[in-house]
Amino acid sequence: MSAGTRRFPTRDELRVWRDFLETGDLVRAELTARLQQTSQLSPGDYAVLLALSEATGQRLRSSELAAAISWERSRLSHHLGRMEKRGLIRREECATDSRGHEVVLTPEGLAAFQAATRPHLRDIRELFVDALTPEQLAAAGEIAAALRAHLVRG
Repeated sequence: MSAGTRRFPTRDELRVWRDFLETGDLVRAELTARLQQTSQLSPGDYAVLLALSEATGQRLRSSELAAAISWERSRLSHHLGRMEKRGLIRREECATDSRGHEVVLTPEGLAAFQAATRPHLRDIRELFVDALTPEQLAAAGEIAAALRAHLVRG
C-alpha cells in the first residue's frame, strides 16, 4: 500500500473501537462519581494530589506537575487556583528560579488524598480488576502498552 493510500477501519474494527471508548467512558464516569461522593475530590484533584504526594518534599514546579499529569499549563493553573482556595495545595515562589512557582501539598491536601485513596482503590478493584480474568487483565495491560508505544513512536 502506498503512503498516500489510506485504509479505513472495517465495520468490526469500528465496533471494537466504539466499545473501547464507550466502556472506558462508563468506567471513568462511575469512578468519578464514586470519588466525588466519598471524598469531594475530582479526578483532577486526585491526580494533582497523587503527583505531589509522590514528589520529593511533596512539591513540584508547576511545569513538572503539568508534565506529570499530562495537562496543559493553563488548565493546570486554573485548577490549582480552585484547589488553593480549598486549602489542598499552596503555591510558593521557586527558591532556584524567581520566575517559577512550586506547588506544595498542604497537610489538608495530604489528609484529603489519604482519606480518598483506600475507597478509590477499592472502586478500581471492583469496577476494573474484578471484572476481568487474570488473562484479560494481562491482555489489557499489553494493549495499553502497545497503544502507548505506538503513540510515542508516532
